[in-house]
Amino acid sequence: MSKITISVQIPCHLDSPVLIAAIFICSIGGTFQYGFSVSVMTSPSAVSEMVSLIWSFTVSIFCIGGLIGSLMSGPLTSRFGRKRCLLLNNFLAIFGAILMLLSRTAISFEMIIVGRFLYGINSAQTMYLTESAPKKLKGMVGLDSCIISKSVFPLYRELLGSEKNWPWLLSFNGFTAFLQLCTLPLLPESPRFLLLERGNLQAAEKAFRKLWGKKDYTKEVEEMLEEKAAIQGIGNCSVLELIQNRRVRWQLLTIVIAFAALQLNGISAVYFYSFDVFRAAGIKENKLAYAALGTGLCEVSTSIVCFMIIESMSRKVLLFSGYMGMAATMGVLTVTIYFQKSFWWMPYCSMVLFFLFIFFFSSGPGMCILQWEILTQSFKSAGYTVGCTINWICLFVLGALFPILVNLGNFCFLIFLAACLICGIHVRFNMPETKNRTALEISVEFDRMHSQSNPTEGIRLCGPCGQLCRSAPLRGDV
Repeated sequence: MSKITISVQIPCHLDSPVLIAAIFICSIGGTFQYGFSVSVMTSPSAVSEMVSLIWSFTVSIFCIGGLIGSLMSGPLTSRFGRKRCLLLNNFLAIFGAILMLLSRTAISFEMIIVGRFLYGINSAQTMYLTESAPKKLKGMVGLDSCIISKSVFPLYRELLGSEKNWPWLLSFNGFTAFLQLCTLPLLPESPRFLLLERGNLQAAEKAFRKLWGKKDYTKEVEEMLEEKAAIQGIGNCSVLELIQNRRVRWQLLTIVIAFAALQLNGISAVYFYSFDVFRAAGIKENKLAYAALGTGLCEVSTSIVCFMIIESMSRKVLLFSGYMGMAATMGVLTVTIYFQKSFWWMPYCSMVLFFLFIFFFSSGPGMCILQWEILTQSFKSAGYTVGCTINWICLFVLGALFPILVNLGNFCFLIFLAACLICGIHVRFNMPETKNRTALEISVEFDRMHSQSNPTEGIRLCGPCGQLCRSAPLRGDV
């Protein structure tokens, strides 16, 4: 039965060439740049002569820029639109890249710091891609962007990661931003934004036709109109209103936990320790880069497999099994690294566990986009701001504390094990399934799971027709 489902989903994906182009365009200027900026500083750091304090500040300023960008992105995207903000965002990356490229000639580390800060603001991307894809392909869309960024980064890092070429490596974001700046105008605005926030049905239908081609979008439009009726007269909620609204408190808690766990799940620690384990396993120094490339290929291959099955599997099951598998792997990895000098074969066990951990990460948390599926349009911008803020704060804290955690040795993995367990347990007991469900249907499921009084108060499903009806406003229930 699952094979039949897969054979149906892939042609549906390939029959939308404009959507495929949108995936590439948004990825090259979105997830690609974020992954680049997080990882790239490890390459020139080996040849840099800066003192450690300046270098640490240079690395962490990216998180500060990302935090500021996240706080700004919600209001700006609601006011000016997803596409326009993406276009303007590219100018920040281009200017930052110019500073990076000229920093060596000017002998100025301050230019690198400012460039990294601008990269951080640029990394606060909008929700354009997830709002433009068909409901059945949202998981594939998020996964496609991950595959592009994971598969390309090791290549250009090997080509440009030298002392002579590191300014070009640091400025590479500018090239991808320029590419998006030239190609993004060919795409329409987000159909969901046009219909739910601008109320322009004709423009939304035109955008659907351009993005999806001949694919029927009638059902999606009807569902969006139902959501629009449910939130009629309700504007975009602020972050404070989102926090105060009791009806969406479980959705908000899910977003906070998911984004915190995305940074605290230990994937950074695994990559940090991988070189030590590879050395202990007997891999020569000049071959360590290829071993590290193997970890990236493991992510890519896992992502491709998940691409084939994601729409035939439960989002909740993938996320829960991914986090629990990561927690179990962390526990065993703590033991193997502790005894890796006691037995000659123990480092090889650690290597296998590294790849197993990456498999669990890539098959679940690494491709999770459900954070954008669980909120209705009026709360979406505020939820995006909260989620990205948590993400950047945790990334900054992790970067600041990681050198201290490393002093704990292999026992630092236990901290990440706890984060994986907390998120996995939350997903299992406090989250509904989101696959092929609208935001309103997911809201109903959250109410049914957590409301102690009347779970169908407000937005509910009618028994006779199975349709969503509105009996109370979403806003003001505080």
